Amino acid sequence: MTGRLRGKRIMVTGAAQGIGAAIAEAFAREGAALLLVDRDETLLAETAGRLADSGASLVHVAADIADAEAIAEAVASARDAIGPVNALINNAGVNVFAEPLASTDADWDRCFEINLKGAWNCCRAVLPGLVAAGGGAILNIASTHAFTIIPHTFPYPLAKHALLGLTKSLGLEYAAKGVRVNALAPGYVATQKVLDYWASFPDPEAARAATLALHPGGRIATPQEIALAAVFMISDECPFMNAACLTVDGGLSVQQHPV
Repeated sequence: MTGRLRGKRIMVTGAAQGIGAAIAEAFAREGAALLLVDRDETLLAETAGRLADSGASLVHVAADIADAEAIAEAVASARDAIGPVNALINNAGVNVFAEPLASTDADWDRCFEINLKGAWNCCRAVLPGLVAAGGGAILNIASTHAFTIIPHTFPYPLAKHALLGLTKSLGLEYAAKGVRVNALAPGYVATQKVLDYWASFPDPEAARAATLALHPGGRIATPQEIALAAVFMISDECPFMNAACLTVDGGLSVQQHPV
């Protein structure tokens, strides 16, 4: 541990597994105190227990980010345990993919309620404290879907495009208050969601190979690699980065056609 995040009290949503758990683990190694939030109470308790056993200072709260009141209560409850939250990782999200005309109103509502409104619920819960403290940082985990379109993934890219809009709007609005708001856009990451996606095909191994072939380096990211980027962006090492988006996709979104 180098202590790059010592003094940070960071709320991480979607912290029970995948990218969120990897971010929480990386932050703990760098000395941050953590408020871990996820709606999966069982998995969250397992992740929190593992980090607590390693010596991390943390509190965990099972809550759905779509529930603004529950999120506000989680932030308030963390004050006694770790102190006022001074940074936020908006990581929780849900894949909602369909062909546009096959998409239902329920699909639309679920996608935007979690991927956009949920992120705003968390920002709204922490921003008053960041402003009062004279500064802080928010990092929204977006996606390459925020600036590229894959057919039949509607309406997910719309929500991620809007998340970049939220990032830029809040970044400009609160810059003079010392609050930085940025986004991180991963491409394919080796999480359970991606493994489940491959498994949904008649030939999972062929689906996996096709995905890897899209990438110039012939592989996809690990959750830990995304977490390393998050450490940098939430740290004090990039104090003039604001209202920006860092893409971490191995060159996927730059390549027009795979070789």
